[in-house]
Amino acid sequence: MPSLAAIVFAPLIVVFAYGVFAIAGFGSTLIAVPLLAHIFPIKIVIPMVIALDCVGSLRMGFRLRANVQKEEFLPLLPFMIAGMVGGVFLLVGLSPDLLLGCLGVLIMLFGASYAAKRVVVKLPRWSAAPIGFAGGLASSAFGIGGPLYVFFLTARGATPDQIRATMPVVFIFTSIARIALFTAAGLFTPEVLISATLLLPVMMLGLYLGNRLHLNLPHEQIIRVLGVLLVMSGLSLVLRALG
Repeated sequence: MPSLAAIVFAPLIVVFAYGVFAIAGFGSTLIAVPLLAHIFPIKIVIPMVIALDCVGSLRMGFRLRANVQKEEFLPLLPFMIAGMVGGVFLLVGLSPDLLLGCLGVLIMLFGASYAAKRVVVKLPRWSAAPIGFAGGLASSAFGIGGPLYVFFLTARGATPDQIRATMPVVFIFTSIARIALFTAAGLFTPEVLISATLLLPVMMLGLYLGNRLHLNLPHEQIIRVLGVLLVMSGLSLVLRALG
């Protein structure tokens, strides 16, 4: 029997997370994973959110396919896959408290970078190798590789609309690869699959609301607010892991 917190708060978290995803093209796992980790065990949360991400990314990727930056995404792909394989070993091998603490620190760092004033940098194409590997590792172990891919695309000159279109395609490939790896590692339990299925309708509601709000909200302001929320969310995970 699900707890009252799961019944009440999990759907609200998922609606909010995928509303942000529809607006910005990323951010669903950054919001959903740390908040849901207060309700479910972390080793259930990550595969559950990945299953939701796969469906949401397919819908967003098809909708925005005209603006996808294929020339920037494809060089990332082989290194992302290599990183994801290593990340599965970390997820399986690390203790839940250590995973929570590491996840909290990463969330805080990403949040601080979003809340701060943006500094524009330029990256060469070969940087796809280390960023792809690090993003794949983080996405499997902690469910949050998206910010590294956004950083890469931004530093390669992509516009916010191009990022919004390209990130769902990145997530399609990473989600399918992680589902295969997690299935092989035995992480897709019946509890994970049932929870993801029950949350699927509210995930679709979040995408619908986010797409309706997209044109009415300033992108930079959304990113700043998201950054502040992430710092607070990451700090709560660190405190929980230490306590």
